Amino acid sequence: MADFLPKDHQKATLVGRAYLPGAKGPAVVTIADGRVIDITSSDAPTVRDVCEQANPVDYVRFAKDGGVDIGDVESIRANSWEAKRDPLKPWFLAPADLQALKASGVTFVVSLLERVIEEQARGAPEKAAAIRADIDQLIGQDLSKLKPGSTEAEQVKERFIERGVWSQYLEVGIGPYAEIFTKAQPLSAVGAGAHIGILPDSIWNNPEPEIAVVVASSGRCIGATLGNDVNLRDMEGRSALLLGKAKDNNASCAVGPFVRLFDAGYTMDDLRVSDIALTVEGVDDFVLEGSSSISQISRDPEELIAATINDNHQYPDGFLLMLGTMFAPIQDRDVEGEGFTHKAGDVVTIANDRLGALVNTVRHCSDCAPWTFGAADLMRNLAGRGLLPTA
Repeated sequence: MADFLPKDHQKATLVGRAYLPGAKGPAVVTIADGRVIDITSSDAPTVRDVCEQANPVDYVRFAKDGGVDIGDVESIRANSWEAKRDPLKPWFLAPADLQALKASGVTFVVSLLERVIEEQARGAPEKAAAIRADIDQLIGQDLSKLKPGSTEAEQVKERFIERGVWSQYLEVGIGPYAEIFTKAQPLSAVGAGAHIGILPDSIWNNPEPEIAVVVASSGRCIGATLGNDVNLRDMEGRSALLLGKAKDNNASCAVGPFVRLFDAGYTMDDLRVSDIALTVEGVDDFVLEGSSSISQISRDPEELIAATINDNHQYPDGFLLMLGTMFAPIQDRDVEGEGFTHKAGDVVTIANDRLGALVNTVRHCSDCAPWTFGAADLMRNLAGRGLLPTA
């Protein structure tokens, strides 16, 4: 199993969440010398409040000294494995709480082409191979060099249209406007070790290994984490109007294991050269490996952030934005020419040396634990623990 914590975790400023059975609710935590430290306070009862601090890094480092040790990282990580969880002991949660959970689509050329293919196939995986070959012949150039919204990009789009291969994905892949959508509701993301969901009637789907940036209400990016923006290719391929059904389902968004705050040792420039590794291990002994590289992204993370928060749209609790992926699995699993799709029981590992590893087991959404702890429950819980500030 890939390393749970960043390889340089001793130098990293990490913030996350853990469920405390005794409190019947979540705690804001950080990591120090292999120990999990509860830093929840009335000054910052949520991760959202930590992100809103003038200097989140200094806040976490100071709060750590007065925090409460709730156990060692490995024991709590092991108890986060949902299938083996002891409900009387702490476990890790997704490191976002009140933030909006947003995602960027078609930010890599490879994913652009695969989205066009799934749309042309109308959600039928058996048609994908032939369409992929036709589009590869049509392009005749490296689209990764195109600047979205440029004159050159517009000319390439016109070539697609002339050949009858117009796609809504071309508009957001190489057009002037980025695709930004709501992936899931605040507090609904699952964390490391939890089950992650796909719809029972989806027959063509895959993981989307991504880096997610964490942004305060001011628009300032304060850190990053890993995310899995599960994609139901058959649903989205049938119609763009099914995007909500394809994306926002019970347990369909995994985030974690921790937010790594930007500091002198980890900056946006480090994120820009990040590679993300993916491994899928099936109960049928099938293994899929892949990767995604932020260096190949067609829209800079700061550009995607600016497309999300601006004079036209505010986020008073901040947001987490998944940046998209260049990974698009075409390796056949069962039937030649139909590529990859998940099966219940798949173990998905998304890893990066500087952010750790996010590991989840695939289940049907209806078989995952239902989401029952919302914003009202969080507020009542924090109030009962005396953690809500009075002003």
